[in-house]
Amino acid sequence: MTMLNNQLASLKVIPVIAINKVEDAIPLGRTLVENGMPCAEITLRTACAIDAIRLMRKEFPEMLIGAGTVLTNEQVDAAIDAGVDFIVSPGFNPKTVEYCINKGVSIIPGVNNPSLVEQAMDMGLRTLKFFPAESSGGVGMLKALTAVYPVKFMPTGGVSLRNLDEYLSVPSVLACGGTWMVPTKLMDEGKWDDLGALVHDAVTHLSGPQS
Repeated sequence: MTMLNNQLASLKVIPVIAINKVEDAIPLGRTLVENGMPCAEITLRTACAIDAIRLMRKEFPEMLIGAGTVLTNEQVDAAIDAGVDFIVSPGFNPKTVEYCINKGVSIIPGVNNPSLVEQAMDMGLRTLKFFPAESSGGVGMLKALTAVYPVKFMPTGGVSLRNLDEYLSVPSVLACGGTWMVPTKLMDEGKWDDLGALVHDAVTHLSGPQS
């Protein structure tokens, strides 16, 4: 998990992606890599997500790839088989966490209150997804949790260029999950140059004074 944390902290932003067509996996991966963001959290909310992960892993072995919206043990198995580096879940399900631990794959489960943080810590986790970030109190809640618990967070949900710096300024935040630079509509329409420009803008922003 230490290596994963270092990778997340280096990247600062993890694109959270819902992909509808498996044939978009390679141009998507190429667009991310060429614009300086060699990472992706592919959510399992679409039928082709696992196949897309498998293709991206084969074509871009250097990418950091996670499976998001993982809800079942079967999805964990499928994601591992496809070659993911880590698992992300929207909530904290002890059964899913335990299964991932037993399988030897890193999991970042979602939490948004002190009780869930303590349950996660009790299972040995120290890196958690803060979700849905903005709806759960945003930076204020994160700062309150940070003052009490020795854990790292990856806030996701409502994060954008507008508030990215504020989230990243919280010492416990490793990286933020975001969808703004990878809109599904642009992928569906094959507008890879437009999507690349959004990714490039995010990377450029991160390289500024707040990085």
